[in-house]
Amino acid sequence: MKTKLLAALLFALGASTALTVQAADLRIGLQDDPDVLDPDQSRTFVGRIVYASLCDKLVDITPDLEIIPQLATGWSWSDDGLTLTMDLREGVTFHDGTPFDAEAVKANIDRSKNMPESRRKSEVKSIESVAVTGPYQVAFSLSAPDATLLAQFADRAGMMLSPTATASAGTDFGAKPVCSGPFSFVERIQQDRIVLAKFADYWNADAINFDTVTFLPIPDTTVRLANLRAGDLDMLERLAATDAAAVKGDDGLVYAEAVSLGYQGITVNVDNGARGDNPFGNEPKLRQAFSLSLDRDAINQVVFEGAFAPGNQPFPPTSPWYDKSHPVPARDVAKAKELMKEAGYETLDVEVQVANNPVQTQMMQVVQAMAAEAGFNVKLKSMEFASLLADQSAGNYQGSQVGWSGRVDPDGNIHQFMTCKGGINDSKYCNPEVDRLLNAARTSNDLAERKKSYDAARDILANDMPIIYLYHPTWIWALDGKIEGFTPYPDGMIRLENVKFKS
Repeated sequence: MKTKLLAALLFALGASTALTVQAADLRIGLQDDPDVLDPDQSRTFVGRIVYASLCDKLVDITPDLEIIPQLATGWSWSDDGLTLTMDLREGVTFHDGTPFDAEAVKANIDRSKNMPESRRKSEVKSIESVAVTGPYQVAFSLSAPDATLLAQFADRAGMMLSPTATASAGTDFGAKPVCSGPFSFVERIQQDRIVLAKFADYWNADAINFDTVTFLPIPDTTVRLANLRAGDLDMLERLAATDAAAVKGDDGLVYAEAVSLGYQGITVNVDNGARGDNPFGNEPKLRQAFSLSLDRDAINQVVFEGAFAPGNQPFPPTSPWYDKSHPVPARDVAKAKELMKEAGYETLDVEVQVANNPVQTQMMQVVQAMAAEAGFNVKLKSMEFASLLADQSAGNYQGSQVGWSGRVDPDGNIHQFMTCKGGINDSKYCNPEVDRLLNAARTSNDLAERKKSYDAARDILANDMPIIYLYHPTWIWALDGKIEGFTPYPDGMIRLENVKFKS
């Protein structure tokens, strides 16, 4: 009898212990479903959020935008600015067991530069070669000084992928990505979820407090917030500005925000295939007229309750890179109609694709109504975001409402969109003088000289307008009150180091 009683007590104690040691599974609601999970091929903002947990980079940033070590522990420049030497972190392995070392860095840069499908080519264009100068040291030889390179390494161009996996999978790497971040890939079901599991051999594993993290694409902002309140999510990114006050007033939720580095606008198909051959794509005056038909401040007030900043450039008006000689234009319907007549039109049909989430749809409905007063008949084509980007890349669009999350260095907001062979130049806009100016801005560490180049490029782009800029967002997160340790960053990423559920 005593033996049976002891066994029962031990069983009860074990059950009680099991109840108290539960798996820490974090669920994050995303506004969109990411595109391919390959840093060399991808372009979505939400994809970068997933990468923050999946793929470590050579360097990272602080909330104050300082560049700090991650997989590289230190670096130095040669006096002529043509060689960047990096010391690498030892004891790091990729999720498939492949060691991270100098040879792995060399293989990654080679892939970014030379894989035909790579979207990182323009970001690492200045790198002529990578020399392995030690087991954990590399030297990047540049064709010209590149003031942007460290900032590029703080993003997808600096994400390190397993050379074993990339060699085996090729362009299909995104189906089962293998990196060296705090979490490894488990599964992906399109439009439903992406599941990652804690990587036990992560070099900074003590800072990671979750066993799994699941990313759930939920385009409807109202549904995302309802799921958070119901306990089906633990946090969400891009809370609607209209819900900010409600979240701030909810004792069970935590509100966090950071001013964005990026922008939202309308990319115009200027010369990307047959669909670029239309009046809106061919005639800058029509694009100028469209821009003048819009009241950007009213859009901010009506749709975003004043939480965002009206914009007309790749940089927000608060940025030191903003060109004050081209301020955000006031709405001028009369001038817009005049420009349309000069171009030979009184009315014009324009199709603009837009992501199928309520906020972007509402914003474009306001744009649609405003532009109509100048004679533009705007047809909105609602699409799932990854499909929207695929059509945009392929040139299967006339106008596309899309944004950019922003980069630490100003080059990241403009070069790859506006240069003739830019990796994300979906309008296929091409002006050799703009190329010259933006390339010159890359080669100088003199901030004043760089600013002159950007301003001169803005003089041209304000006329040509391949992107009609609309506003600059503020990143807003909502979290369950049981989460602590989350730090908002201006790049909008969700970094999970030292984030945890309260005891």
